[in-house]
Amino acid sequence: MSHHEHGHPPAWKEWLFTTDHKKIGILYLITAFVFFLLGGLAALAIRWQLMWPTDPADAATALINPELFNQLFSMHGTTMIFLWIIPVAAGFGNYFVPLLIKARDMSFPRLNALSYWTYLAAGIVIYWGLFYPSAGAFALGNGGWTGYPPLSERPFSPGPGIDYWALGIQLVGVSSMLGAINFIVTTFRERGPGVTLNNMSLFVWSVLVTAVLVTFATPSIGSALVMLLFDRNLGTNFFWNPGCEPGIASYACLADPILYQHLFWFYSHPAVYVMILPPMGIVSWIIPRFTGRPIFGYKAMAYSMAAIGLIGFTVWMHHMFATGTSLLLRTGFMIMTMIIAVPSGVKVFNWLASIWHAKIQFTTPMLWSLGFVAMFTIGGVDGVFLASIPVDYHLHMTYWVVAHIHYVLFGGAVMGVFAGFYFWLPRMTGRMYNEKLGQWHFWLTLISLNIVFFTMHWVGYEGMPRRVYSYDAPFTLGNQLASLGAFILGAAQLLFIWNLVWMARHGPIVTKDPWGEKPTNEWLTYVPPKKAPAPGVAASGVLEVVPGGGQVK
Repeated sequence: MSHHEHGHPPAWKEWLFTTDHKKIGILYLITAFVFFLLGGLAALAIRWQLMWPTDPADAATALINPELFNQLFSMHGTTMIFLWIIPVAAGFGNYFVPLLIKARDMSFPRLNALSYWTYLAAGIVIYWGLFYPSAGAFALGNGGWTGYPPLSERPFSPGPGIDYWALGIQLVGVSSMLGAINFIVTTFRERGPGVTLNNMSLFVWSVLVTAVLVTFATPSIGSALVMLLFDRNLGTNFFWNPGCEPGIASYACLADPILYQHLFWFYSHPAVYVMILPPMGIVSWIIPRFTGRPIFGYKAMAYSMAAIGLIGFTVWMHHMFATGTSLLLRTGFMIMTMIIAVPSGVKVFNWLASIWHAKIQFTTPMLWSLGFVAMFTIGGVDGVFLASIPVDYHLHMTYWVVAHIHYVLFGGAVMGVFAGFYFWLPRMTGRMYNEKLGQWHFWLTLISLNIVFFTMHWVGYEGMPRRVYSYDAPFTLGNQLASLGAFILGAAQLLFIWNLVWMARHGPIVTKDPWGEKPTNEWLTYVPPKKAPAPGVAASGVLEVVPGGGQVK
């Protein structure tokens, strides 16, 4: 007899109408991973085009012509930032924050479900703008993933593609705001017995700080996109007025494309920390499990996250050093950009102190965590170069910047995300994956990402501009190495999919924490969910938590 005949709704209805934070977390993770694959395919197409310099006379007939290249470039950036790395962190947060603070669920379960469906709708709207016939898009890709005016204004991007893009990003912002409010209220109102701000998981700390960042930063980009839509569709002139000539100052000619950049980066630089803080929290939660001791300097780690969040609102203009803004103003932002390296440095040194002279278990999650620390450090150090105004003049429009952001967001954030996947997959699925496949996935990813992005440092230092369809012949070898590394990197991700299939078919059943005899809070409910009680759970469900490590005493 079917579940439906017993009075139970079919499985698809359970997932469609669920308000269970664990199921919503899984929906986020699956959807975000699909977008990760789509964004990765766009990146591989870009690197295929850049394998060889293209003769401008042949560009129109090339397999990837300049128009398609710009579309792929725009969609790659949009997908990886707005549809992958930010939402995947929300997925982990939805699943594990309530468990780690011993709450029954999120404070607003229906709002939680709405945040996911809004995110899914956002992805559909953005991609509809790419595939819609004659979308002119985004179509021409003129605005890039940042949507900069005047290139994103109607005369230069005439079709509705930019409109779909702007509406989709607005929906991403709505989803993020709904989730952020829920995380903040849940963390402060739903903590169970024994869990305080001074001993809760550093992953929860990272999600809390991220939620505060989202709450205060997102209205900025929302305002910018509303004004862009008004310019394109209602005839306003917030960012560009075609009737004004350069040098003429009047009330009617106050349109300023630089205003868009201020609004965009006031959100988008804090968004870098929205992307990197949750993986930092994941790594800070994993390292103690495989070193056998609490994280070094728990309070310093927690407060440094808060400091990163606070200072993150004072550095946005380092993306605009080349815009000609007042030198005095730019100098202040240069100083703040250098200062923000201090709390990031605190975290790196504390991670290193946590593993110093420890008996490390080199499991797959730990390897990904160590890779995160190493690659994030490289990304942070090469970013310090860009903090200097004179150096930034030379590097800003080169592949050095591309290398820097990818070391932070792929070498850092994505490696931290995979550390979380491998650490928590047994908890989410009730099955163990193949350890060898996980380690092969790690080593191929680590090696190939350095081939791609370290090579970009080289060609960027030599002067190759970013956002280009072709290049001069002297850059050919560097681009071919980067493209070779990119295809290895893409193939390496197939190992993760293979591992998921293997786990579903052959993975050993997991009914307790596989990483140690003393389970942390997320293992103190049923594993797999709703099937078997985890051994060792106290009758009261109240257990003492070691600060920062979450180990049961």
